[in-house]
Amino acid sequence: MQRFFDIIRQSLSTLWAHKLRSFLTMFGIAWGVGSLLLLVGLGEGFRSGQHKQLASIGQDIMFIFGGRIPSVEGSLQSMLPYKLTYQDYLDIKNEANLVKRVSPVLNREDIRAVSEYNSANGQVFGVASIYADIRTIPIQTGRWISENDDASRQRVAVLGVELTKTLYNGRLAVGTTIMLNNIPFQVIGILEKVGREGNNGTNIRIFIPVSTMREYFPLKEQNAENAVSFINYQPITTEQHLDAKIQVHKIIARNHGFDYRSPDAFDEWDTIENEKKVSLIFDAMDWFLGGVGLVTLGLGAIGIINIMLVSVTERTREIGLRKALGATNRSILTQFFFEGAFLTALSGLVGILVVAGLMALLNQAQPPEGFDPPRIVPASAALALLCLSFAGIVSGLYPARKAAMLEPVEALRQE
Repeated sequence: MQRFFDIIRQSLSTLWAHKLRSFLTMFGIAWGVGSLLLLVGLGEGFRSGQHKQLASIGQDIMFIFGGRIPSVEGSLQSMLPYKLTYQDYLDIKNEANLVKRVSPVLNREDIRAVSEYNSANGQVFGVASIYADIRTIPIQTGRWISENDDASRQRVAVLGVELTKTLYNGRLAVGTTIMLNNIPFQVIGILEKVGREGNNGTNIRIFIPVSTMREYFPLKEQNAENAVSFINYQPITTEQHLDAKIQVHKIIARNHGFDYRSPDAFDEWDTIENEKKVSLIFDAMDWFLGGVGLVTLGLGAIGIINIMLVSVTERTREIGLRKALGATNRSILTQFFFEGAFLTALSGLVGILVVAGLMALLNQAQPPEGFDPPRIVPASAALALLCLSFAGIVSGLYPARKAAMLEPVEALRQE
């Protein structure tokens, strides 16, 4: 044990004697480890931010809008528009067995909302009660629209948080009455803020039962009788979302008289497919950024090998003298191996600590919309430590073996 501590002390004194060289070598390793962790951490922060942004809309949502169909089969020159209808919604609800939840949405942005204190142009959504289970609709106070509200065409409204601030300016809203185009509606609920900094359309909307919306505020476009703005639905499972989409296509195509296989007939947004594509992009980004970090780490390891080989050359006479005085190959090997491993381990630790401190600072800042602060990813940290261990063994073992294999007489002859 005493010999081991003697080797440690001698190794540290040698490193201290060549401070600049040791620092530059350690900087290379620290930079490599830090780059690997920071680059992958930034990629994961972006992935997490995008996931949260999609989650602020809802989980596993499919949007389908009215589209355009060719007036002549196979011709794209004369496309006729069609609107989704309330009957489309009912047929999807009753016939599509791979659809778990579905809600129609009627959207009007020309409705004047007036409270006792203020007025605003409200974006009014007429929705089914199940809409809150499809989209992200967190209730702050009061309650959401019920099935009974929809069935009996109640004039009730749920307000987004930003619109509530405009109409009530901090006053109590639940239980009061607002006028929508001079028609009284009772406020039954206020939503919590959705999205970072409230930057989400839900915060400025008024939600009323879809049956009430159809009675008082139907869509005004030409040929829009019984029409809805769009339909939201969720598949039974994410793995079945493409099959659920085909079922929905078949029902709409049947109702509107066109071939469901027509690729240009549907205008839709599949958030499940979108998230899969985004995930693939981020996976590729992680591999690329991780590769860049590994290359940098490898260059640092080469620097340590080089510096240890220089150290062996500079200390050839010292090695010869120690071996002449009885030092074994094992003690020489241990000393030089420890110096290389110590440089590598200390450099890696410094790199990890610096990156952890930088990430802690970034966590205090407010990142842009769609980004989360970077974080140390356990898998990348484990990979960095594994590569660091390998680099330490290689950079210490090869020069150490070269030093241990020197013949004492030949070493003492070196100038």
